[in-house]
Amino acid sequence: MTENFVSSSLSRKRFQHILDKFHESDHALGNPRNTIRVIDFDGKKLVVKSFKTPNFFNKIAYRFFRPSKAARSFDNANYLLEHNIGTPAPIGYLEKKTATAFYDSYYVSEYVDHDFTYREILNDDTLESKEEILRAFTRFIYKLHEANVYFLDNSPGNTLIAQSQKGYQFFLVDLNRMKFYDIPYEDRLKNFQRLSPHKWTYEIMGDEYAQLSGTDSKIAIEKMWTYTQQFQEKFHKKKRLKNKLKNLAGKAQ
Repeated sequence: MTENFVSSSLSRKRFQHILDKFHESDHALGNPRNTIRVIDFDGKKLVVKSFKTPNFFNKIAYRFFRPSKAARSFDNANYLLEHNIGTPAPIGYLEKKTATAFYDSYYVSEYVDHDFTYREILNDDTLESKEEILRAFTRFIYKLHEANVYFLDNSPGNTLIAQSQKGYQFFLVDLNRMKFYDIPYEDRLKNFQRLSPHKWTYEIMGDEYAQLSGTDSKIAIEKMWTYTQQFQEKFHKKKRLKNKLKNLAGKAQ
């Protein structure tokens, strides 16, 4: 087994201390696919993400053809910070592989204190100033698009929101799936499709995005909502199929 270690600030030995603390920690963050834990190290809170061991095909792909999720998370975080887009500061990553296959990987970043996520805008009835937050969030996503970043996992749990006297600050997490290109307007509107099942949120976000881009507000809202409905239909269809297959498997036992 060989290792590939990359960090802008830590030695491999100190990075191992972080991983040791990670394996001892019981402060977990919710993510069913990967293991994410918060640890204290040198007076700072850090987030350590251990990516699930890939399937057979991805073991080969990540070994020879594609950057790993840990590597992409690190590189994407650096790109965002270079363009003044909020995200937890990257610390480093570690990959473990053999001559023929890829196995484990870890990504470490700083922990960002935050008050809530985008999800609370939808679910927390006590949260005030929702329109103000949504408009500020839309300006944040517009800035992201202007930096040629299409965030494939632009979903409710992947934006941390901190409130201060200066207003709202936004921080993207779960960074391994991004595309970088000059984003056409239609793609920009489509990038909002996973955020909310509620039309009232798109009436606000679509109006704000149209103002920022100098386009028609009504058209922006309608297109955002159309993309969202298509996504919701596809999502629920896939969920129904999964449940059906699960029930059939249960009956077969």
